[in-house]
Amino acid sequence: MKKTLFIFAVLALASCKKEDTKVAEPLYPTNTEVVAQTPVELGEEIFKGKGNCVACHQVDKKAIGPSIQEIAKIYKDKGADMVTFLKGEGVPIVDPSQYEVMKANFVITKAMSDEELKGLEAYVYSTIQ
Repeated sequence: MKKTLFIFAVLALASCKKEDTKVAEPLYPTNTEVVAQTPVELGEEIFKGKGNCVACHQVDKKAIGPSIQEIAKIYKDKGADMVTFLKGEGVPIVDPSQYEVMKANFVITKAMSDEELKGLEAYVYSTIQ
């Protein structure tokens, strides 16, 4: 009887196989690599994307608002702080007649980080030669 129990125990242990603990592949591709972005690239992305600046400003011609080349030139010539203006804390120096239209967009720019605002500023300055 002891031999039978012993054989049964050995067979029971032998029949237990180790399960494969393979991790399932994700259903969508994952990329954890962070791609460095220059301030100008960040600014352009914001200008054309979430900032929606392109709705009123073109690079080289006046639309609803002045061109960003004109904005860059005036801010550069006057040594003014574009980031302060975008935070809603500065006075309009480019086209004061359009200030009320621009004020509506401060909801967007005030929610941006300093890094995003500096990126936007870098992009605007990058449009002038």
